[in-house]
Amino acid sequence: MPLNWKVLVMKNFPRRRSRVSWALALAGFAACSTANAAQPLPKGVVVVKPLTPAAAQHPPASLNLATSQFFTYALPEGWHVGESGQFALTLLAPDSKAITIMVGNAGVPLNYPPAQYVYERLMAIRPQNLQLGPPRPAQPIAGFAQALQFDVTYSVNGVPCRGVATLHIQPAYDSAVMAVTAALSEARQWPNYASWLPLVAAQVSARNGAAFGARGVMQQNLQNSTAYAQAAREYRDWSQKNWQGVTDARNASDDRNNGQFREALGNVQTYENPHDRGAPLQLPNTYQYYWVNEQGTIVGTNDPGIDMNSGSTNDWRRMSRRKPQ
Repeated sequence: MPLNWKVLVMKNFPRRRSRVSWALALAGFAACSTANAAQPLPKGVVVVKPLTPAAAQHPPASLNLATSQFFTYALPEGWHVGESGQFALTLLAPDSKAITIMVGNAGVPLNYPPAQYVYERLMAIRPQNLQLGPPRPAQPIAGFAQALQFDVTYSVNGVPCRGVATLHIQPAYDSAVMAVTAALSEARQWPNYASWLPLVAAQVSARNGAAFGARGVMQQNLQNSTAYAQAAREYRDWSQKNWQGVTDARNASDDRNNGQFREALGNVQTYENPHDRGAPLQLPNTYQYYWVNEQGTIVGTNDPGIDMNSGSTNDWRRMSRRKPQ
């Protein structure tokens, strides 16, 4: 979303058993486990472990506090400042297709139309066909007495965009301080931003008495505010969900590619588990035949005449080969 920032100036416990019954139960479990463990494998059969990729790890994204000469603000990971001054602060997404805006003025006439003020501030980014929805009450940021929120739609170079803008108002004796915080993005990306970006946009605090030309307005400790904690939590949740979706898709693709590549090299073979029709298992290309029991133990052998169920109390089944898809 190419934007011109230079013109922006704004349990209960179960019933107790007797010691005897518990002892019998434990003894039975131990006897069963010992019987299973004690069964010897036929000659030429070896226990085999499936080859599984290591799980990827990703640290959750953080919402950091940053400062300018006039403001303290919340900065999402990878975002950067577009405009910073006494009356305005903008933050731009890494792909330049989303933005937060904070712009305000002191000395605004008390009867100034709220929608008009929001419209004029947003027109500074030169949107096309800017439209504001009807106002609705909103939670004002620190230092302001009331707030109204508007849905926003517009386009930039023919690309549809949308978001929300909130007007914060602090009346005084003969004038008011007004400030707009807005969260905007390309329309197709807005569902990803709607839950957290407006909260981030509102995390602005004046650190200099000259901000807006109104000493003391908005001054608060963002680090200790519940609003900042909520914004950080929403951002972190979104980041983890977003990363997990990308990672799952990438891992599925990587697993397919790696499986095909390793099979092509003759390093692995892909088999179905007849006890579990879930994901196929990749096994080393060491043995011609593989068997698996109901506990998931896999054994390999090169002897086609071996019957793993002979003399065994386990349910062994031969695994069939499956090529990666």
